[in-house]
Amino acid sequence: MSKVNTVGRILISEEEILRRAREIGQQITKDYKGEEVVVLGTLKGSLLWMSDVVKNINLDVKLDFIQASSYGSSTISSGVVKVGYEPSENMYNRNVIIMEDIVDTGNTLSYIVKKLEERNPKSVKICTMLDKPSRRVSDIKADYIGFEVENLFIVGYGLDYDQRFRNLPYVSYLTEEDVEAL
Repeated sequence: MSKVNTVGRILISEEEILRRAREIGQQITKDYKGEEVVVLGTLKGSLLWMSDVVKNINLDVKLDFIQASSYGSSTISSGVVKVGYEPSENMYNRNVIIMEDIVDTGNTLSYIVKKLEERNPKSVKICTMLDKPSRRVSDIKADYIGFEVENLFIVGYGLDYDQRFRNLPYVSYLTEEDVEAL
């Protein structure tokens, strides 16, 4: 087996992510004891994190997805949210947990929460692998946070740069020089 080159500088290892996903899954199980939850993954970035957390939720879980983005192929949010896929699950009077890869400006997540509230759920909570509060422009806070990170350009474990690096088994960051070299 050949050794895979590391992309960027590793911030969070796969082991740390799995441990935190287990802790959050257990907390969600306690918080919603005896109830069903709809876990709404934000495509495409949340897929790996969502999978790890859901495996640790010991409740009835329904899975659904939404695709919304304000980035495109840029490293900076455009501020305009584009929806590519809507959830199909009935959200009326249901406990919904939005699974996010990273809460950055909060623009996309604010839009998603607003759209979900139009469906009259019982509750809406946010679970994010990464929280970047220094970049927040929307008044949005996650209820379950894997890790707080600084204002870095992050890839791996679902997060991408122009659809690349989602499959890295860790979270790392790219410098401007790294991005220019791609």
